[in-house]
Amino acid sequence: MWHKLAKNIIQHRFIWIGIILISTIFMGYEGSKIQLSYEIARILPPDDPTEKEYQQFRKLFGEDGSLMVIGWQSDKLFELQSFNDWYDLAYQIKKHEGIKNVVSFANLIDIKLNEEKKKFEAFPLLKQKPRSQAALDSLKDDIKRLKFYEGMVLNSKTNTTLMAITFNDKTLHTKRRLAIVGEIRELARQFEIKHNVNLHFSGMPFIRTATMKKVSGEMQLFMGLAILVTAIILWFFFRSIRFTALSILVVLIGVIFSLGTLELLGYKITMLTGLIPPLLIVIGVPNCIFLINRYQAELLVHNNKELAIENMVTGIGLSIFLANLTTAIGFGVFYFTNSSLLVEFGVVASINVITTYFLCLILIPISIHYMGLPKVKHLKHLDGKWAKGFLSWVNNLVHHHRSAIYISTLTVVLVSAYGMTKINVIGYVVDDLPQKDPIYTDLRFFEANFNGVLPFEIMVDTKRKNGIFDNQAEALYKIKSLQNKLKQYQEFSKPLSIVEATRFIYQAYKGGEARYFVLPSVFELSKLTEYLQTTDSSSAASKQFKSFLNPDKSITRLSFQMADVGSVRIKELMGEIQPQIDEIFPKDQYKVSLTGHSLVFLKSNDYLLGNLYESLLIAIILIALVGMILFRSIPIIILSKLPCLIPLALTAGIMGFFDIHFKPSTILIFSITFGIASDGTVYFLTRYRTELEERKKSVSEAITNTIFGTGLSMIYTAVILFCGFSIFAASSFGGTAAMGVMVSITLLIAMCTNLILLPALLLTINRNKLNATK
Repeated sequence: MWHKLAKNIIQHRFIWIGIILISTIFMGYEGSKIQLSYEIARILPPDDPTEKEYQQFRKLFGEDGSLMVIGWQSDKLFELQSFNDWYDLAYQIKKHEGIKNVVSFANLIDIKLNEEKKKFEAFPLLKQKPRSQAALDSLKDDIKRLKFYEGMVLNSKTNTTLMAITFNDKTLHTKRRLAIVGEIRELARQFEIKHNVNLHFSGMPFIRTATMKKVSGEMQLFMGLAILVTAIILWFFFRSIRFTALSILVVLIGVIFSLGTLELLGYKITMLTGLIPPLLIVIGVPNCIFLINRYQAELLVHNNKELAIENMVTGIGLSIFLANLTTAIGFGVFYFTNSSLLVEFGVVASINVITTYFLCLILIPISIHYMGLPKVKHLKHLDGKWAKGFLSWVNNLVHHHRSAIYISTLTVVLVSAYGMTKINVIGYVVDDLPQKDPIYTDLRFFEANFNGVLPFEIMVDTKRKNGIFDNQAEALYKIKSLQNKLKQYQEFSKPLSIVEATRFIYQAYKGGEARYFVLPSVFELSKLTEYLQTTDSSSAASKQFKSFLNPDKSITRLSFQMADVGSVRIKELMGEIQPQIDEIFPKDQYKVSLTGHSLVFLKSNDYLLGNLYESLLIAIILIALVGMILFRSIPIIILSKLPCLIPLALTAGIMGFFDIHFKPSTILIFSITFGIASDGTVYFLTRYRTELEERKKSVSEAITNTIFGTGLSMIYTAVILFCGFSIFAASSFGGTAAMGVMVSITLLIAMCTNLILLPALLLTINRNKLNATK
């Protein structure tokens, strides 16, 4: 088969070139239409209970992550010029198309009871900018009187205020959001310059926008670094501009195919899919190395170019295919997670790993066909003294010091196992960012002054029409009781709820005095209801209720903002809060759902961790099946997985010792690296089988020939992969940087285990055969 394929590639080279050229142009055209994803990444599958409750909440009440905030801390909040400029800033922001509402202490709403019309009426607390400091001082007293806003837009204790900017749902998930956030930043910057202050920015629209811009910028950075690093290493190995340029060109065509695949499948660029192009460069170049090394090695034997090309394809084509298949499996197992974010990444990466392999297999031989024979200096690397010396040391170690290999391996495994016990499984919304990053520091600012800005929602379903207010408003008082219990947790902000809205309206009913900002008695509440029933449904007073209720008043929401306390603390909080909810709300009468972005994040973290084990197990099984193609020996197949699994254990141990957390961005390391680490195993076993079956060598001779036959290419590949993945250490996202470093270390260790431990195991398994040959 491979002989026919080798001849077919050269004989029909013009057809192959035409197919690839047309396909590249088409995929390039499709790839040019690719867009960034502006939606929140959905990790949980659609049928997950937490995801279903969250989508139900969004359907009833809209997006919970639509709020951007600007914070300002100063003892000059209520100085005339500063206040008026803050007023203007809010007005200018609100004029933007795509902004639903802006709330700041300069444009608050008050409610008054119109006794004559028997209804509540809402009006701006400030109809125009104050013209004197005395007028502003009077306004300050009015603001402090309205307890509804204390802790929401104003923290009197720390002289801090925030401006809450609500995006409409359509703008929130489009490219327009980036432009609006940029324009808001520019308006705010003018305020900062004029008053010599630093404003703080946060909220999910802002965090997502800033993060997406970083992803876009880093995608280009990684592409550039990947090309530069691999080109330098290729030239250092081959000392040939032709082979260096050829290798880079082939994998770049693979990158074009990956972008076209994303567009054809209807996917967009996310934090994960944005990593695929540089990953393909790093993973695809080793294909070129193995092919070119084999071609040059054949030339040293007979100096016949056409025969060398044919032997290159027939001799190495299968092993490279199986190696790429195992890599594709490492990515492809994410398909079984049912998480759209991981499925998209896994499908596109696995498809294009195989595609890049075929591009290498076709274009490298055709290009070499048109090249002249390499000069002697270009073949010197095959005879490198350093490589021969190292491989001779490995060969001696494998044949004569296997006990030392096993003892060293066991020691590494035990130390790694101890390190694994120290791993913390924890994730934060912004922990991938450096602690000095403005996004991180600003989030901490809002946590210190307003207890956070991350959405946390509680949805109370009374299971009956008008259930929030009937039965003497029993549900309302239960919600008040729940709020009082949650008040003890510093992680939560003051809530926005039907209880707070009722308190606000009752304060207006009692003439606006601050002491009446309370939930009234049942009797008082019934009188209050009479006025609400005559209030125009389009009025602000009615809207105050409608924003917390579904149309038939059977379901209400409690909206909190919370600190980014991490997945472990969120889990603890849920464990403490749920029993209190069950105590207040009998399950046969109420359904209370905890939801919102914060809880979805927690569940996503747990979901990814659970899928790490599943995807890794699936990868092991599938790659073991690939091993069945090479050997039908169960012991060999099982033991051949050790050289791939031990590096993963060592990596996990390092993560434990250096306090690198298990989180969404780092737990992907293991399935990916297992697939790539298996490449070395496939290369070695394929050559070993050839030496045994085709060349009829003894086990000892087969091991020696395999070490010297594949060792150099495996070293080259390990260096390429190590340096290639190391580029991700340049990321401003801590998780991506950690992934780059950890994958690099894992693959370097995998090269050692495949080159040292694997042949030692093969010799041990076949020791009876070895003794028979002596």
